Amino acid sequence: MLANVETVVYGKHDEISLVLASLASEGHVLLEDVPGTAKTVLARAIAHTIEGATVARVQCTPDLQPTDVTGLSIYNQKTRDFEFRPGPVFANVLLVDEINRAMPKTQSALLEAMAERQVTVDGVTRPLPHPFLVIATENPIEQEGTFPLPEAQLDRFGVRATLGYPLAEDEVEIVQAQRHGHPLAKLEAVVDADDVRALQRSVEEVYIDDLLVRWIVDLVRATREVQGVATGASVRGSLALERTARAWALLHGREYVVPEDVESLFLPVLGHRILVTTAFLAETRGLGREAGLERIRERAFELAPRPEPAWHEGRPVASAG
Repeated sequence: MLANVETVVYGKHDEISLVLASLASEGHVLLEDVPGTAKTVLARAIAHTIEGATVARVQCTPDLQPTDVTGLSIYNQKTRDFEFRPGPVFANVLLVDEINRAMPKTQSALLEAMAERQVTVDGVTRPLPHPFLVIATENPIEQEGTFPLPEAQLDRFGVRATLGYPLAEDEVEIVQAQRHGHPLAKLEAVVDADDVRALQRSVEEVYIDDLLVRWIVDLVRATREVQGVATGASVRGSLALERTARAWALLHGREYVVPEDVESLFLPVLGHRILVTTAFLAETRGLGREAGLERIRERAFELAPRPEPAWHEGRPVASAG
C-alpha cells in the first residue's frame, strides 16, 4: 500500500507511513497544514489503493449541519414513508476539510462515528463501513471564524501530523507528472477490504515486550507531571501509543516493537493530547508550537528514560536517569 500511494504523493514516505499506521491500528488522523499540500490526494490515494473502497469529502463551514455529515431521513411520497439518505460519513475514507470551521454541534456529530464506528439518526443506529478512516484537516494560519476542537474530540484522533511542502526536486516531479492529467486517475488497487482487515488483525500479533509497555505507560504518565503541562495525556494516549507502535513496526517489516518506534511516535500520538500552561506558552512564544512540544518531549524523557537491558542481572530493567 505504501509504495502504491507514493506513486502519487511524492517525497512524504514517513508522513504516509504514519497515516497508514493509523489505518492499521484503526485510528484516525488530524492533519494541520496549509492548503495545497496533497491532503485530499492522500485520502483519495488510500481509498483507490483499496479495491471497492469509497472516499468522501466534507468541506466544513459555519453553516454545516450535523445531518450534512451523518445523513437524514426524507419523506418519500411514493411509498408514504421516511427513507434514510446516508451522508458522506458512510465512506471508507472520509476527508473532513478544515474541521475547525464547523460549529461545535457538527464537530460532535463525528464523535460517535470516530469512537464507535456507527451513527445514530432518528433513534436508529447504523454501522459504518469497515475499514473506516477519518482524515481531518486544520489550517494553522487562519484562525478567524474558527471553532477550536474540544479536548474530547482531539483525543479521538490517533495521530496528528503535518505533510508540509515538498522538496524542490519532488515539486518538479509533481509538475511533470501532472502534465497530461493527474496520476491519481491511473492509480490501481493493490489490496481489498479483506486485506486491510487482515492487516489490522496482524497488528495485534506484533510482539511488544512488557518492558516497553511499562515505558509507554511511564512516558504518558510523565506528560501529566512535567513542568509546563496543565493537562497531560489520558489512558487513551497509552492505548494509542502502544497500538500505533505495533502498527509502525509492522509497516517497517518487523514483527516486534523497538524503543525507536516509541520515540518516533511520541509527538505524533501524544502531542495533540497535551495542554500546556499559559506560562509555558509565554516562555516558548517565539519558538513555535513544534519547538515547544519538543521541549515537553525532552522533559518527559528525562522523567521516564529509555529502558536498557541489564544483562548482568539476567533480566531487563529501566536504566537510571
